[in-house]
Amino acid sequence: MSFKFEKLMVWQKAVDLSFEADCLARLFPIDERFALASQIRRAADSVSLNIAEGSTGQSNAEFKRFLNIALRSNIEVVGCLHLGKRRNIIPADSFNSLYKLCEEILVMINALKNSLK
Repeated sequence: MSFKFEKLMVWQKAVDLSFEADCLARLFPIDERFALASQIRRAADSVSLNIAEGSTGQSNAEFKRFLNIALRSNIEVVGCLHLGKRRNIIPADSFNSLYKLCEEILVMINALKNSLK
């Protein structure tokens, strides 16, 4: 048996983001373990979790509300990426890869929101 959200490409991309963010955070120095590493993990997880939670709502308006939360969490990941880059703990190739994934998710969330009536 499958859940509605599992079929959504945006949810699948968000799960990819969560995985990639976790892999990246594991490379952070120990002094960032409870700071930026934790923050980027939580923000990335929040994207997929809010898409999943919102998809089970009673109305499209409720789903849109959760998609907006997912969108803001996606932007938070981008903010974490910039902080990590500025602190010289995120290499340029990792920054660019995750940034691109966040851009894709942004477009997909907006398209999904616009498809809901």
